[in-house]
Amino acid sequence: MGIGITLDFIMNGVLARWYQKYFSDPDGIALAVVLVLGFLIIYFMGDMLAPVLGALVLAYLLEGLVLTLQRWKLPRFLSVLIVFFVFMTFLLFILFGLLPLLSRQVAELVQELPAMIARGQDTLLGLPELYPTLVTELQIKDVMREIGNYVRDVGQNIVSFSLITGILTWVIYLVLVPVLVFFFLKDKGHIMNWVGALLPSERKLTTRIWHEMNVQVGNYVRGKFVEILIVGIVSYVTFAIMGINYAMLLGALVGLSVIIPYVGAVVVTVPVLLIAFFQFGWGPEFAYIAIAYLIIQTIDGNVLVPLLFSEAVNLHPVAIIIAILVFGGLWGFWGIFFAIPLATLVAAVIKAWPRANHNVLTVDESVVVDE
Repeated sequence: MGIGITLDFIMNGVLARWYQKYFSDPDGIALAVVLVLGFLIIYFMGDMLAPVLGALVLAYLLEGLVLTLQRWKLPRFLSVLIVFFVFMTFLLFILFGLLPLLSRQVAELVQELPAMIARGQDTLLGLPELYPTLVTELQIKDVMREIGNYVRDVGQNIVSFSLITGILTWVIYLVLVPVLVFFFLKDKGHIMNWVGALLPSERKLTTRIWHEMNVQVGNYVRGKFVEILIVGIVSYVTFAIMGINYAMLLGALVGLSVIIPYVGAVVVTVPVLLIAFFQFGWGPEFAYIAIAYLIIQTIDGNVLVPLLFSEAVNLHPVAIIIAILVFGGLWGFWGIFFAIPLATLVAAVIKAWPRANHNVLTVDESVVVDE
């Protein structure tokens, strides 16, 4: 009986001290409310609001260009019109210039897959003769069976995909997203005032963290966009000069791989080296392509990333990988894309969260009585 009362008293004391330390400040409570509501809205309504969220990201990217034109003494509306025209030109180039070429190369790769798989099987079947102590024929057959099952599952997923639904979804996105981007840029002031009116009045801490994160997230998103373009273009030019098949498709994959730090580079290495192997075999051309790809990744990680991001994002690699796994599992592509800014936000909130310095409750040992 006495032990139960003691534990209950201690737990109540610990919880009370913890609550008073972290939630005694009204600014902390307001920040917690904003964070929880934002998380719940995105988690439960993310799929429905996907065009809105995508448009917000694009408008956020373009806002820097609008502000640059405004610093050149251009009116806000004219700046928005110019930036929106550039955005639509770039979007149309991707839709009618880049995507048809990429889709053509994807179709060619799919047609060539059976021959590539057959050649891969021949290579695998020759391994037991070359390395009889390391690999057995039974192991090779098991690997080939697993590969066949995987290819069959992928084919069934492609067949089960509704082409009409996918086209309608993309058409809706292509109509809604540009319209939303334009109005987000044009009416930014009105929208910000409306959102501010919905927030709690005690929001000094929320405002301060928002301003800090606005700089970091803005630098990160714009820097990541520039990094994708540079790495993708350099990879495409390098692969095209070296004569590898599907150079544009591989360049696009390498460019998009920088969205996922560390993991993306490792994953994209597989298709690059496989296509090079099936085209050139174990020859010098394969070695040159592997070296060129390694140089691109090295320059990206050691020159381009520090140049674009500087100290804007200073996170340990373990923290980055955990953020990718957590936020990617929650929100898919957008969670992966914003994993680093979200991890930075978490770190900033933990660092800036108000803490009471006084002890509001102590446990007096003389109160504890054992029966």
